[in-house]
Amino acid sequence: MTKTKSDLAFTRTSPYGTLSEPTYSGAQSYMRRKYTKDLKDVDVAVVGVPYDLAVTNRPGTRFGPRAIRQASTIMAWDHAWGWKFDPFDRLAVIDHGDCLFDAGRPEGVPDQITAHFRSILAEGVATFALGGDHFITYPILRAYAEKFGPIALIHFDAHSDTWRDETGRIDHGTMFFHAAEQGIVVPENSVQIGIRTNNDETHGFNVLTADWVRHNGIAATIDKTLQTVGDRPCYMTFDIDCLDPAFAPGTGTPVVGGLTSGEAREILRGLAKVDLKGMDLVEVAPTYDVGEITALAGATLGLDMLGIFATRYPDREA
Repeated sequence: MTKTKSDLAFTRTSPYGTLSEPTYSGAQSYMRRKYTKDLKDVDVAVVGVPYDLAVTNRPGTRFGPRAIRQASTIMAWDHAWGWKFDPFDRLAVIDHGDCLFDAGRPEGVPDQITAHFRSILAEGVATFALGGDHFITYPILRAYAEKFGPIALIHFDAHSDTWRDETGRIDHGTMFFHAAEQGIVVPENSVQIGIRTNNDETHGFNVLTADWVRHNGIAATIDKTLQTVGDRPCYMTFDIDCLDPAFAPGTGTPVVGGLTSGEAREILRGLAKVDLKGMDLVEVAPTYDVGEITALAGATLGLDMLGIFATRYPDREA
């Protein structure tokens, strides 16, 4: 394979296609996509949200976007395994850099995140966000609900993140309670997959625990999710702690008994029929990682989500 360019994050001329440069060098954008703020003719913008002020245990997910981008370089030369097409042959994807906010005024951060994503959606561009702790999904969902109306949520996690809370609190374990209460998401069309912590209230969300997935199987998990979401516009959020700590130790609130990386990937590939509008991958905390396996899992699962999004363009060619 002849390599003709380096630093593809800056030197590639097209947002389409898969090109190759040495995995150990170069500017580390997500999957070597072009770093740019130009949204013209773009389908998906990858956006880092390096925020971790809402954690309830170990901090460090502010370094998640950087770690995921770095880990993705080992995959960026190849066709996405498990898909019959290369998502980048169908999608114009750019790395839009990171969302800027003032951490010194934490009460203003949610509105700053919402405004950032609102500006991208206004250009007709979808987003794939790299967290950051899981709270970031809430301000992002506000922007999506403004554009698409109340939205279905496909939520992979060890935790429900629907614990009852006071209005206005910033916490990465309560934001979907607020989202449901405020009509941002539609619980009856939403699915939570991999849950394995206790919450006596579901608030109407359909919960497929990790045990349910193991006992009923991958195919049943896919079918139940597709039936629940139906044709409603949906947003997908993947907390890396949905995976068992053996597959994702680098996270702030690990819980044993989770999905394997292979199980999660197979479920994602089975959800290609959903009307996916946007997505995120959160809670990668590289300080606690081992050999980059958590960051690599995050980068790979993100590629699978892009594969889902790319299925809406079956006739496109690079």
